Amino acid sequence: MKRAASGGAVRIIAGRWRRRWLPVAETGRLRPTPDRVRETLFNWLGGDVEGARCLDLFAGTGALGFEAASRGAKAVVMIERQRGVAAALEGAARALGADNVEVVCADALVWSPPTDVRFDIVFLDPPYSGPAPEASLARLDRLDGLAEDCLVYLETNRDSAGIELPLGWRFLHARRAGRVRYHLVSRNQPAGRRPAAHGGT
Repeated sequence: MKRAASGGAVRIIAGRWRRRWLPVAETGRLRPTPDRVRETLFNWLGGDVEGARCLDLFAGTGALGFEAASRGAKAVVMIERQRGVAAALEGAARALGADNVEVVCADALVWSPPTDVRFDIVFLDPPYSGPAPEASLARLDRLDGLAEDCLVYLETNRDSAGIELPLGWRFLHARRAGRVRYHLVSRNQPAGRRPAAHGGT
């Protein structure tokens, strides 16, 4: 879940709504994924965003989902359990004219994707006090809600233990920035398709 100070805003970095600011719901519990991290993530994703079906499972401020929508994603589904936060996301989507964004007010830990939808890109950034993001990845994998070559972003606290991926998944990238560790993982990606992961801060 992306967290920021109450009454703040997040900026879309690139794409259709480049430099547009989105209001953050009036709750002190939201934090956005930092611009620096988002920029690195979307550089990793590159052209895979264009035309993709994306899932922002712990949407919060919607920073990752709106960034994907701005960069040409075919569809972005945002899951947010707090009604006020979900309403703020819906308002931001209307203000942008983002007809490729759907907001669902539901608990990400129990929500199930439609049986006829397979997501190409998934953003998993749960609250640091909640379940590890790989637990949500494993659940989605079991529910058969992911495309065969799905790409998944995982974000954790810097001090969290190492991530254990479900069988058949592997790391493409892993980095650290401030208090955040972030990773891009994949299923069924051919070796050498993307550059090897680099450490760093």
